Amino acid sequence: MTSAFEFGQQDASPLAVSPSQAFTFSGRGSEYFRIWIVNLLLSIITLGIYSAWAKVRRLRYFYSNTAVAGTSFDYHGNPVAILKGRIIAVVLLVAYNFAFQVNALVGFIVMVAFAVAIPWLIWRSLQFKMYNSSYRGIRFGFKGNAKTAYVVYLLLPVLTVLTLYFLTPFTHQRIKRFQHSEARFGSTHFSFDGSVGSFYKTYLLGLGICIAGLVVILFGFGSTLTVLAHGGIASATAGLVFSLILMGFVIYAWLFLMYPLFLTLLQNLIWNHTRLGEHRFTSQMRWGRMMFITFTNILAIICTLGLFTPFAQIRSMRYRIESMTLLPASNLDEFVADAEAHGSATSEGMADLLDFDMSL
Repeated sequence: MTSAFEFGQQDASPLAVSPSQAFTFSGRGSEYFRIWIVNLLLSIITLGIYSAWAKVRRLRYFYSNTAVAGTSFDYHGNPVAILKGRIIAVVLLVAYNFAFQVNALVGFIVMVAFAVAIPWLIWRSLQFKMYNSSYRGIRFGFKGNAKTAYVVYLLLPVLTVLTLYFLTPFTHQRIKRFQHSEARFGSTHFSFDGSVGSFYKTYLLGLGICIAGLVVILFGFGSTLTVLAHGGIASATAGLVFSLILMGFVIYAWLFLMYPLFLTLLQNLIWNHTRLGEHRFTSQMRWGRMMFITFTNILAIICTLGLFTPFAQIRSMRYRIESMTLLPASNLDEFVADAEAHGSATSEGMADLLDFDMSL
């Protein structure tokens, strides 16, 4: 870390730069297990109605256990608002599935209406999520506009499909730019400077690693299958069947491990290009570590018939959060005080607009 972030320089002036602030996560699997199991049981008993309250309990737990600069975050979401959003989502999905049973034309009309509604609902959901999050009593916010939401959540995805997914990195970059650039903390706006080229490089790197692994697997098993094919009929048949099954399992496992790879590459890319005013963020996730966490989580969930799920979520969340650091460009206390002074008034009146959440 450069000397600008050293503690010794904080006394130079009231606006001296604060030291780097690592994010911390204090959640524990045993604590979250109690919340998780109660949420699960009550959601089942109430046929899903309690899931809105379950989401609020879950988010409040994760927010309250996530901290930076010695202070945790808070979540203020209203379960009734979330329930409204979920009812809307269920109605849309039921209408979508039922329409095609009537006839193809009705199904097509409903599908178009569904596609047209989704960007607006995502935009409102982002507003709800950000407004109901706070740090040191100061609310976050999300501005944006419906026009841009329709571009990034409808037009670009359609073009991505039409170009056989060649535009996927471009669309992803535009979505993250919309989400981060339109967010704010109090009166201070976030910004995002990740380029389209950096997204293409990240996707190509991930795809290259994936293909290289598949080539190694196919080459290794191909040699084995060739040897077996030249053996005796009885032994070759049994060996070939076993080798093909094992190869399929190894390929599936390798493709599954691509998830932590892309998660690592994308989190580092996105947060290393995100700012809050002049303050920067860094993310230093490592694929090997994330792969180990994901792989062991899956094994534990299988061995415990799903009961390890909350512990797995805590392990993954802790690593993702604690890989991040805030790099203040000025005294953090001065910045927070300034954000509060100008940000509280801008948040007034937003609650009337944010009356539901699609929980997307």
